[in-house]
Amino acid sequence: MEVAIVALPLLGALIAGLGNRRIGDHAAQLITAGLMLISCVLAWIVFVDVTYGASPRTLRLFTWFATGALHVDWALRVDQLSAVMLIVVTTVSAMVHVYSIGYMHHDKSVPRFMAYLSLFTFAMLMLVTADNFVQMFFGWEGVGLCSYLLIGFWFDRPSANAAAIKAFVVNRVGDFGFALGIMGVFMIFGSVSFDTVFAATPDKVGQSFHFLSWNVDILTTLCVLLFIGAMGKSAQLGLHTWLPDAMEGPTPVSALIHAATMVTAGVFMVCRLSPMFEYAPIAKDVVTVVGASTCFFAATIGLTQFDIKRVIAYSTCSQLGYMFFAAGVGAYGAAMFHLFTHAFFKALLFLGSGSVIHAMSGEQDMRKMGGIWKLIPMTYALMWIGNLALAGIPFFAGYYSKDSILESAFAASSGVGQYAFWLGIAAALMTAFYSWRLLFLSFHGKPRCDEKVYAHVHESPWVMLVPLFVLAVGAVLSGAVFFNDFVGEHAHEFFGKSIFYGPENEILHRAHEVPGWVKILPLVMGLVGIALAFLFYMKRTDLPGKLASALGGLYAFVFNKWYFDELYDLIFVRMAKALGFGLWKGGDGALIDGLGPDGVATVTQVLSRRVAKLQTGYVYHYAFAMLIGVVALVTWYLIGDKL
Repeated sequence: MEVAIVALPLLGALIAGLGNRRIGDHAAQLITAGLMLISCVLAWIVFVDVTYGASPRTLRLFTWFATGALHVDWALRVDQLSAVMLIVVTTVSAMVHVYSIGYMHHDKSVPRFMAYLSLFTFAMLMLVTADNFVQMFFGWEGVGLCSYLLIGFWFDRPSANAAAIKAFVVNRVGDFGFALGIMGVFMIFGSVSFDTVFAATPDKVGQSFHFLSWNVDILTTLCVLLFIGAMGKSAQLGLHTWLPDAMEGPTPVSALIHAATMVTAGVFMVCRLSPMFEYAPIAKDVVTVVGASTCFFAATIGLTQFDIKRVIAYSTCSQLGYMFFAAGVGAYGAAMFHLFTHAFFKALLFLGSGSVIHAMSGEQDMRKMGGIWKLIPMTYALMWIGNLALAGIPFFAGYYSKDSILESAFAASSGVGQYAFWLGIAAALMTAFYSWRLLFLSFHGKPRCDEKVYAHVHESPWVMLVPLFVLAVGAVLSGAVFFNDFVGEHAHEFFGKSIFYGPENEILHRAHEVPGWVKILPLVMGLVGIALAFLFYMKRTDLPGKLASALGGLYAFVFNKWYFDELYDLIFVRMAKALGFGLWKGGDGALIDGLGPDGVATVTQVLSRRVAKLQTGYVYHYAFAMLIGVVALVTWYLIGDKL
């Protein structure tokens, strides 16, 4: 059954990809979506068996390769942590596949698109079921490759090509750190198997090794290097710039990449490596600070964006920050809980925004929407559900998981924990504001679009709406139903040995004992954010413009995404271009080509031209040359011996 869960998406990708136009659009859609739905059902069966039946297992398929001391098996590790990821990935992916049948039906390359979706899902499933670092890296790079293909799916658009390349390059920066971490793990532990490394980790506590001319702590260095990989894949502060540009891909791609799969790989990886991070407190502090900073930073940008998908993309970036600082303070169950609930309501919001874009004839700018809630009432209601969950309103999924994270951060009773808590509180206020800003701008007020566009606004077909209803169920129920399993008193038993809590890590227990104001403050912030959005975009619509003018440079700073793109362009892109141009012109052109093939060719041409001048065609020139030759020959004959 485990093999089928992973293999069915790959089979669908091969059939749709290799069959392409020969099998037709409908066949490609039905095959890939059908196989994905079967994989989803099997994943839920395995989840129940593994988590509630307490039967985690590892299925070793074959030896991938063995060279020297490096022995790597191809295996499927299905424990409680993997089982959670299996249902998240397959459920969201299955809904995206079904949704794509309606959303992409006019596209000229449907089989290719469906093949990419299934291949992406296969790579992600390989990542979450990996039994060793190398196999995880295979899935890690696989989702990176597929994200490049999906973001740049509409390759006739220069912006899509640029976004795909940007995502690929930025992720390679993080992946370089990840690769160094894996190499360091093998160097220190002599193995890349999770079980072997985890068992030997306590013996390495306090030990150091020589790295980059310094003696550094082994576990801290390895964990930080591995976390750099997570920063790239999960778009954390510094390596986040690819995420909003990835909106150039079709909307189903946005839901698949940014809701439950690629961007959550980093959070999963940190939780998987909890037996290492628990013995590296400095590395955990780094994770906490980076996660909290990302949470706040991305939320500020979400306040000012007007592209409906970019607002949700920055929301994803911010929510990932919550997950990371939860893991950083040791609340791995809370991090996975928010990953689990977030997958449903964020996929709902992305696909809901796709339904809005579909209704608006491709328009994504919220300033050109408005007044459409009565025309697409089901999409409107579903977006309400997604926003309520995102803002952390009681009885919706986000309320349970986000509050668990904030309570855990406060309960950490550390400097970085307080830093994460207060930035998380601020982000909760901004999250509620920008999510309702999106709702009011998109659906309410007077129509701001062209009359022809407004006349054609219509509800999406059922093939697009049914996946939204399924995700809405998850956005409503997943928090309440699974609260005790993920962060309750028996959460350690739910995850079994798949997540390691150190002997002094009682964070989840202490989180339940925080003061009452800590528990209610996130809700207050959420309600205040909604009220402010209502005031700004429903009652006093002149206030946003006045506030933007009053803030001046600060507003421009946030609107321009803290100028990270401009900074990177100045430091890295322009310098790389200048260096490349210099090496091209000065090194390759002037030195190598100048002294090499171009130089030889130039000398040959010059000599040939000079020799050609001797061939004048006049007899007296040739007679004169012969006379000179005879004189030279006689001279050499007469005086040669004397010399």
